[in-house]
Amino acid sequence: MKSDYLERILNARVYDVAQESPLEYAPILSARLNNKLLLKREDMQSVFSFKLRGAYNKMAQLSSEVLQQGVIAASAGNHAQGVALAAKHLGTTAIIVMPVTTPQVKIDAVQARGATVVLRGDTYDDACAYAKQLCQQKGLTFIHPFDDPDVIAGQGTIGMEILRQYQQPIHAIFVAIGGGGLIAGIGAYIKRLRPEIKIIGVEPVDADAMYRSLKAGYRVCLPRVGLFADGVAVREVGAETFRLCQDYVDEIILVNTDDTCAAIKDVFQDTRSILEPAGALAIAGAKAYVEREQIEGKTLVAIACGANMNFDRLRFVSERAELGERREAIFAVTIPEERGSFLKFCECIGKRNLTEFNYRISDENKAYIFVGIQIKDRADAASIVKTFEAQGFKTIDLTDDELAKMHLRHMVGGRSSLAKNELLYRFEFPERPGALVKFLSCMNPNWNISLFHYRNNGADYGRIAVGVQVPPDEMSQWQKFLNSMGYRYWDESANPSYKLFLG
Repeated sequence: MKSDYLERILNARVYDVAQESPLEYAPILSARLNNKLLLKREDMQSVFSFKLRGAYNKMAQLSSEVLQQGVIAASAGNHAQGVALAAKHLGTTAIIVMPVTTPQVKIDAVQARGATVVLRGDTYDDACAYAKQLCQQKGLTFIHPFDDPDVIAGQGTIGMEILRQYQQPIHAIFVAIGGGGLIAGIGAYIKRLRPEIKIIGVEPVDADAMYRSLKAGYRVCLPRVGLFADGVAVREVGAETFRLCQDYVDEIILVNTDDTCAAIKDVFQDTRSILEPAGALAIAGAKAYVEREQIEGKTLVAIACGANMNFDRLRFVSERAELGERREAIFAVTIPEERGSFLKFCECIGKRNLTEFNYRISDENKAYIFVGIQIKDRADAASIVKTFEAQGFKTIDLTDDELAKMHLRHMVGGRSSLAKNELLYRFEFPERPGALVKFLSCMNPNWNISLFHYRNNGADYGRIAVGVQVPPDEMSQWQKFLNSMGYRYWDESANPSYKLFLG
């Protein structure tokens, strides 16, 4: 079977529709990793993923009589586009069953290529089961997204291109795994010709079917899978892909959502392209491998395998990328509810760049602050905790707390019976390290801060909301303070949303 796959890959018909994608050096990420990282840019295919290779190679092998009956496929999106494109090129019809969770950008792309889309189930496996029912009912040919020798061979042409494009030593090739077709094809080719090159799979921690299967020695069916990296959200890997991975895959690395978001950002910084989560898995895996092995000066290849990203998801990716890069840490800090302690807390931060600051008065004796701080690495976060604790501020590091990252950071606050004589103002000031501390140091210590929210969004101006308790007989002093600040400000004390949720 080894020589059979080599022959299949060498004779695969993919270049009627696919291009030989570039193998690009990633200079910024390479410098950070102290290794040479090359990106195999499958996101640059016409359907923005590698999937058209396997889909077309499979369909090009079908007879004209079979093609005339039409084809059907199940897919979370990228295979669907490959089948739709191949069907259009070969002059046949295609029905694609997709999970209802599929990003709209992928649904639109499939329909634009003339295929009929049927939405069914929450995962690929649900869609696949329904597609097989329709296949029997309508007499169509099922085009499997990964568990088919012709599909595997089509994906294997990527391995063929890598060895042709880079003939110097390669330490490892990192490949995302869903059902396993991509890594099976690449592994079958690479290990036949260059067995010293490591083939390393990468899966999300919440969709690790191949990792569990290889560990168990048989195919494991997951009860459920995470949907963030929807392109690899497969509950059970293929029988043939599992067999090949047993022979050719050296190991599998698991990465989390934050790691994946950080990898999307890394690729953007090097290429100005935005990968989808599944498309960035290999890069996240390469980074994790370098950190674990502490290697330097090696050449690593990561398959950038897809770029069908929903635009609406970018906000979440941006939010989590800093955490994934270990460039932001978030803390819950308790300080005394007394005048001057707020400023003392800020002085502990010093010139560090704040990314977020949430506070709402809630207790007569203690103040609870939710704060995000830019860091160099995890050791830096530990140092910050020590600094706070040395000042008597009880501190909890929430950087790895999923509840805090997903929900609590947006829920800090609420109404407070202690917020008497509260005024709410928005301020805008030039964004630079230390700017927030400078703003706070200008404030009269006799006025108690009862609410505070700040989030650094990478803009040129910082924007904050501040609640300040100013007695009625000190309003003239407050107005003088506002006029002396030199910052733009807006009085939001009468804002209906403030009255509804906070006032």
